[in-house]
Amino acid sequence: MSIGTRDLLLKEAETLARTRGYAAFSYADLAERVGIRKASVHHHFPTKEALGVALVDGYLAKFEPALAAVREDETSAKARLATYSGFFVDSLSDGLMPLCAALSAEAAALPQSMQRQVSTFFELHLDWLSGVVRDGIADGEFRADLDVRQTATMLLSVVEGASLVAWALKDSTRIEPTFLQAVASLAETGTD
Repeated sequence: MSIGTRDLLLKEAETLARTRGYAAFSYADLAERVGIRKASVHHHFPTKEALGVALVDGYLAKFEPALAAVREDETSAKARLATYSGFFVDSLSDGLMPLCAALSAEAAALPQSMQRQVSTFFELHLDWLSGVVRDGIADGEFRADLDVRQTATMLLSVVEGASLVAWALKDSTRIEPTFLQAVASLAETGTD
């Protein structure tokens, strides 16, 4: 039962962090949503920081294999990036802001441990995107003159920024075309 309750608490905490913000929910909110006493929340997560760390750890644990699967399943850099943008579209279609985008917006108020985790999350994405850009250059899909890390940073900025705009406008359909336009700008002139 405790494992199920812990997982349910993490699920509800993620939903609250992605809809209201990490700082905007309390253990009382969690207890009410899960149907337990506040003391029971403290049993599983003695501090909100412990809850937040577990939340981001779980998010990282889900995203790493998802990114690896995209890299393995998709044969071209452009296809990998199109699939990648789908993660963000799906998130907003479910009514949820991407977790680390939500957390980064309130980074100054986060405990140091969570700030480090959010940085780790973005570095994971930048490393993955750098690999995809590198592959795209090697395969002739992207221009050879691109700075790999700078291009990865631009792509992450575009998809995260498009997600924030889409969140504000309640329109997830804005993410993919915006991101794919940025991807198209990486191609050699005259290629598709």
